[in-house]
Amino acid sequence: MKVYKKFAKLSLTMGALMFGVLLIGSRVQADQNQGVIQEKSLTKPYVVYGAGAVQKTQVAQTLGINDNYQKLVTQASDGKYLGLNQLKQSDMVPSVSIAPAKNKTGNLVNIEKFEGDKNITHVFAQEYAMAATLGGAKDLIMTFTSDKRVMGTDALVGVYQALDEDGTPLDPTNTTAANRVMEATINGIAPNNMNDRYIGKLTSAITMTAGELAKRRQTGDTIDINVVYNQLTVNLEQRNIRNEVSDDQMNQLSMALQQYNQAPISDAKPIVSRTSALADKLEKTTNNKMAGASDFKNEADAHNASNWFVSNIWNPFIQFLRGK
Repeated sequence: MKVYKKFAKLSLTMGALMFGVLLIGSRVQADQNQGVIQEKSLTKPYVVYGAGAVQKTQVAQTLGINDNYQKLVTQASDGKYLGLNQLKQSDMVPSVSIAPAKNKTGNLVNIEKFEGDKNITHVFAQEYAMAATLGGAKDLIMTFTSDKRVMGTDALVGVYQALDEDGTPLDPTNTTAANRVMEATINGIAPNNMNDRYIGKLTSAITMTAGELAKRRQTGDTIDINVVYNQLTVNLEQRNIRNEVSDDQMNQLSMALQQYNQAPISDAKPIVSRTSALADKLEKTTNNKMAGASDFKNEADAHNASNWFVSNIWNPFIQFLRGK
């Protein structure tokens, strides 16, 4: 009986010790991810106006925001989030609303035309979703617009500014590397930018490649440019678009992905599952409207971001005046 009691006490002690080891291990992992990857949900919705935006009232209506959204303005100095140090205030034109999505929804993006014009000319919703995920963001619904014609390559500055304000600053090394991948993707899409299916497939292949390379890095593999090129080739072939990507585009994408794989975020375990989940969604999307009302964490945000005011008050009012 005494032997049994001693064994029981020893078992409890060992169990407590093992639990402590696991707890410490989880805290170590959390500490490693701190500042590298977003772990907690966004606490409230934000709208971030570009400092160079002139028609802010119309921008607010286009984004469908109201007083529930905390308002910020991007400054030239906020280019630091993307490693851009020579921006001017007038360069900060695109605006974005950011709302929390339901848990494990991932990052979804809508791009709204401004008064009927597609003013963000070079970036598609899938590219923003890809870059935000690679940068470390999670479970966000982002709606972009611009009151002037812009390429849109630096529009994610507003997203990272909002996360910083919300208490979840991301490492600019990671967000800069993610934006480099997006810029290389823009060049890859350019020849086929009228093909919605191609845009989804290409961003899916690139996102999946980034996650697979991160997983290999985490297991100790050496990732050189040939490994990157071959892994990207596999994912492009699986989506039947390898022949649509030129050798020059392949080289640009491979170099950007290798740079990304060297960034700290590639050592964060959650990036593997997040990129895999997003890659599946990207392959199935075909336009600049990735998010629907059911994706929002809060019903009020869903009404706002779906442009409730414009759809239900302004447009009917205009139709009434026109006698329709």
